[in-house]
Amino acid sequence: MRELVRQNFRYFLLAILAGIALRLFFTFRFPGVTTDSFVYGDIAKNWLQHGIYGLSGTEEISPTYIRLPGYPAFLAFIFAIFGMEHYRAVLATQMFVDIGTCFAIADMARRIISPRAAKAAFVLAAVCPFLANYAAAALTETLEIFFTALALDFTIVGLDGLTGRGKGFAKPDSGTNQEGKKRTGSPTQSTTGKGATSVVPTNVGFQAPRAGVSSRGKTRTSAWLACGIAIAGAILLRPDGGLLLISICAYLAWLMLRHHHPISQVLKAGMIIVIVSLAPLMPWTLRNLHTMRRFEPLAPRYANEEGEYVPMGFNRWIKTWIADYVSVEEIYWPVPGAAIDSAKLPNRAFDTSEQKKQTLQLINDYNQVLHIDPDLDAPFAALATARVHAAPLRYYVWLPLLRITDMWLRPRTEMLPADSRWWEFNDDPKWSAVAVAFGAIGLAYVLAALFGLVRGRSIRHLGLLLAFVLLRSAFLGTLEKPEPRYTLECYVTMIVAASALFAETRH
Repeated sequence: MRELVRQNFRYFLLAILAGIALRLFFTFRFPGVTTDSFVYGDIAKNWLQHGIYGLSGTEEISPTYIRLPGYPAFLAFIFAIFGMEHYRAVLATQMFVDIGTCFAIADMARRIISPRAAKAAFVLAAVCPFLANYAAAALTETLEIFFTALALDFTIVGLDGLTGRGKGFAKPDSGTNQEGKKRTGSPTQSTTGKGATSVVPTNVGFQAPRAGVSSRGKTRTSAWLACGIAIAGAILLRPDGGLLLISICAYLAWLMLRHHHPISQVLKAGMIIVIVSLAPLMPWTLRNLHTMRRFEPLAPRYANEEGEYVPMGFNRWIKTWIADYVSVEEIYWPVPGAAIDSAKLPNRAFDTSEQKKQTLQLINDYNQVLHIDPDLDAPFAALATARVHAAPLRYYVWLPLLRITDMWLRPRTEMLPADSRWWEFNDDPKWSAVAVAFGAIGLAYVLAALFGLVRGRSIRHLGLLLAFVLLRSAFLGTLEKPEPRYTLECYVTMIVAASALFAETRH
């Protein structure tokens, strides 16, 4: 990758400057320091100042496990250098991390498509407004996307080490022949990522030095170790980072069963990834056993403290009708603590007039007390059971598909002042235009990726990219809060697929 950057220095410099300018725009105009940001920040501050991983109370600091330690550790590192609660420094650091993500995405495209595709992938990542917007938010997204890109990139490096001579490396397109001519060594050197050495034509004959086998083995092992570390970073940020581990291991198993790769090497790779990625969870799990008196290797799904009641009946009822992000803002998030406007419920929340009357009564009961206890939760649970029994396909198939579609395609303006009900055009015309523009840009990225997949034969390890996207999308469909930000990790693979459109066709 370094050689590609050196040969196209002006191109990458302009792309970097454009990416930085876009991220600075969001940082200064629309900095995202949310309620979740302050929760992470409070944990980081207490951890740094008092040695307690906990949340501040009225009288004391209470230990907690509602958030994994990855992002609080990152914030504590920034706070220790720049001062407590210096969120501008956090956003500035994330800006450069996000530029690093652009390089990781470009390197993936270079390895599995071509150097020309790598250049396109870098620009697509650098100017992506959705990545830039979340780089300006003190949330886990930017780091999660970064570790996702690293893990997938190192997986590709490791997979290249499992292939024979000349296999597993992107062929050069006609626009990059000069890079290919500079090759004089072993093709195994391309797994080091030190330049555009991965573009050697597979029909070039030469005698690899004996040291190449040993070098390839060391590179392969280092790649799997680095992949495990990157996955560990993703998991320590958010529990759903584990989907990255599952998808990579599933792809390794598929390669072993279908492509007859050496079983011992694939098993070794899988063991390294699993052990390295899960090892950092051991101290966290032991801490929770010792301090919280509970076995919790990750974090509670509903971010609830020990002993805090979770209204599972209400949550299940939500899943019997919720399909879009706007209902998350209007119905799901206000509970508990704020009143629910029953007029915001969509028609699909009711099957019959009797059920509508029952639902509105439950909402009214909640609005009287602004919290849900077991007595109020039971009727919600019964209502949910009745709705699931009446239409199981709706609950298990159609609504999850609608939630997935909404997370992928709705305008990603949730971090901007735009109205979530963008299709009603009741907002300021400026923000209505922004919502439409963001929707069009998001659709363009998705379509570019789909058209890039048409060139699937030119994308090596396409199964790895698809496994991650499909597994993550399927998981997101099970959630009762379809937030578009949860699909941003998939933009890593989507941009790589889209970059195939820019790889020059070989005849």
